[in-house]
Amino acid sequence: MGKKQKIAKPEPNKGERPIVDNRKARHRFAVLDSLECGLVLRGSEVKSLRDGKVSLDEAYARVRDGEVWLVGCDIQEYANANMWNHEPRRPRKLLVKKRELLRFMNQAKEKGLTLVPLKLYFNERGVAKVLVGLCKGKKLYDKREDQKKADVKRDLQRAMRRR
Repeated sequence: MGKKQKIAKPEPNKGERPIVDNRKARHRFAVLDSLECGLVLRGSEVKSLRDGKVSLDEAYARVRDGEVWLVGCDIQEYANANMWNHEPRRPRKLLVKKRELLRFMNQAKEKGLTLVPLKLYFNERGVAKVLVGLCKGKKLYDKREDQKKADVKRDLQRAMRRR
């Protein structure tokens, strides 16, 4: 019998500085697994990230030619960069280990899953990282059920606070 491999997940809030969190992704998709990736950026893009001028609302990751690309991420132009500025919605290459890429790529193709960026942050060394989730789209009834669970949990918390 083969042993199951443990999935290494990054530890939350361990010296990381959040830039943006994709809250819509958690509402629209059920996250099955996550993977931490590096980003290939230009200088003006890093400056814009430090200012927090980024949006992950319509972003997704795509595997093309054995590489992972972040598509649809909107990093606004940096005002002081002048003629050396970047294109705001250009595809950006994600840096992933080959073994992790193959595992995610196979799961995405077999089960029809989507790679969605969940969070963008600077790690403890100041390097920009993206947390990409392997996600399955939720149906309307799944969203309603999640909303009911959140309401019940909120009501319980209120009741506990009153006592």
